[in-house]
Amino acid sequence: MQRTRRRCGVSTPLADTTNPDLGLLRAVNGLAKSSPRWLDHLVSWVGEYGILIGLAMLGLVGWLQARRRPDAPVAIAGLLWVPLSVAVAELANLPIAAIVNRPRPFVDHPDLLVLVDGKAGTHSFVSDHSTMTMAVAVALFLVNRRLGWIAGGLALLQGFCRMFMGVHYPTDVIGGFALAVAVVLLLAPIAMAVLVPFCHALSRTAVAPLIRAPERGGAGRGGAVARGRRRGRGAVRAEEQPPESDLAA
Repeated sequence: MQRTRRRCGVSTPLADTTNPDLGLLRAVNGLAKSSPRWLDHLVSWVGEYGILIGLAMLGLVGWLQARRRPDAPVAIAGLLWVPLSVAVAELANLPIAAIVNRPRPFVDHPDLLVLVDGKAGTHSFVSDHSTMTMAVAVALFLVNRRLGWIAGGLALLQGFCRMFMGVHYPTDVIGGFALAVAVVLLLAPIAMAVLVPFCHALSRTAVAPLIRAPERGGAGRGGAVARGRRRGRGAVRAEEQPPESDLAA
């Protein structure tokens, strides 16, 4: 990967950003100028691929945990909303990017250090990477708060990396975060109204192990009831199941 500087005479009104926007970008991108090359390569890889891989691993952990929850079909439905929300947010970004038509920051500010190739000619607002990571974080938070907080930290790191790499303004990152939150929260009730019955139906088919983890041990609830009767305690009441909600807590 080579450090590159790009120049272009194209200018739009949004390219002339406010001083705080450009000032913060130059401050963060200035760290790349003064850092060793190996660190620049590392941050570039993390900002392009590493964080997305990490979020995929969090989704896998969330799935393994959700299958063991009493409300497994609801939790799995929430996890299905994670990639779907990313797709919807990215589709929503297409007309926004075309309308705003904001060039990359290095187009109008050639003093910036650009750590990745192939970004010239693409839109800057809003940041696709920031949109994707925050959509995963918010949707995952609705299912598993601990994993959601971790994903949220990765989303913030993603925004920092995009500025460090010189390919996005701070407002591009903030716009991506805002778009992701809006899409996930506004459309979640509609998505869950469809996904929850769908996952309940799947739990009664051959793919049920993908929805609910098989019970461990040979004796199920019926065996526990029988053992309770043999001990003279009478019929053992079935374990109380928490009421299902539209979204897992």
